[in-house]
Amino acid sequence: MHYWTNELWRLSYLVIGFGVLGALLGQPGWGVALGLAVHMAFTLRHLKKLYTWLSAPADQAPPVGEGVWGDLFDRLYRYQKTQRHMQGRLRSVLNRVQESSEALRDGVVMLDRHGALDWWNDAAERMLGLDAGKDRGQHLTNLMRDPRFIRYYTSREYREPLTLPSPILDGRMLEFQITVFGDDECLLIIRDVTRLVRLEQTRRDFVANVSHELRTPLTVIAGYLETYLDQAQECPDALPSRMMRGLGQMQEQSTRMRNLVEDLLTLSRLETSERQSEDRPIDIAALCAQVRADGESLANGSHTLELVIEESRALFGDEQEIRSALSNLVFNAVRYTPAGSTITLCYRPYHKGAALEVIDNGEGIPEVHLSRLTERFYRIDKGRSAASGGTGLGLAIVKHVLLRHDAKLEIESEIGEGTLFRCVFPESRLKTAS
Repeated sequence: MHYWTNELWRLSYLVIGFGVLGALLGQPGWGVALGLAVHMAFTLRHLKKLYTWLSAPADQAPPVGEGVWGDLFDRLYRYQKTQRHMQGRLRSVLNRVQESSEALRDGVVMLDRHGALDWWNDAAERMLGLDAGKDRGQHLTNLMRDPRFIRYYTSREYREPLTLPSPILDGRMLEFQITVFGDDECLLIIRDVTRLVRLEQTRRDFVANVSHELRTPLTVIAGYLETYLDQAQECPDALPSRMMRGLGQMQEQSTRMRNLVEDLLTLSRLETSERQSEDRPIDIAALCAQVRADGESLANGSHTLELVIEESRALFGDEQEIRSALSNLVFNAVRYTPAGSTITLCYRPYHKGAALEVIDNGEGIPEVHLSRLTERFYRIDKGRSAASGGTGLGLAIVKHVLLRHDAKLEIESEIGEGTLFRCVFPESRLKTAS
């Protein structure tokens, strides 16, 4: 502050001094004006020094100044040095980030808030065939024209990655994952998952082939067991009681194995076959009524099944697949809830789309299990699941059916309150009844 005080004193001295001199000469106003002019000349001289210094290279020493101007030059010089140091550190960090990104095997692409290509590493250039001279500033969808990728990008739903064939490399499969950051900018991560996709395809083929090969011998075994048991019923003394118990258990297990093989084949078909290009409208009310009747037959009076239809729009899709998914949910509710429970099958509006819901008032499912229920063979209680006759594939089948219909499965449960399984279908899958 003392610099400002000195500057004010300097101005006062000039104005008062020249004012007194002007008064002695009979022109006090001209004296004050002359004092202000001298101070203005002093200020303009230092402003010129400041302008010349700021126009010079950044590493040049500051000019010599008097009073507050000298302090100002020193402060600006220190601030300039601090900024150069910070810029150097930031430049060093950016260089390290760029070098590390270039070393990644995964492709990295930075997009601005409008979706234009801003920067990418060498891996992304190899995977997508990008050209820095032509593609920088281009919109991403101008280069990635696969309709599936465009839907993924415009949906703004980036929780799950998208796997697509490489646009330039035959036989290569790439996984795309978008992350939003900053001012609505995006980071696109690209991974080569060809090996994983091939391993997964090998697994699917193996399961499908083994399941198909098991079907015939199981059918033969079940046929002979049924014949022996029929003959034993006609002639009760033909077989010892121990053998009868053994044949009965063999028939139960063969039936269970046949159900498992059928579910494996169904799941394999859902995973490997292409989705139908033309879907037909489904009468959901009639379908729900049929599934309810099947559930009542399975329950055999032990459960109460209710039907609620609140949505009139038809659902476009594969009726057999939707029936399979809905039946799995209802049959699971019958198998895994205590006798006397109430199961409600509901079709109702949900946001802009619609939802098929299966609600029970059973024991509920602990939250720790909810995220894994759609995994193959995942069981909450292995002994209880085996006794119920389930294969452990029902919810996996439901998940894949919904994926083929652009839908998703939501699960809500409270211990002691019951469980809700909700199949959520988008508005694009619905049509207003005429």
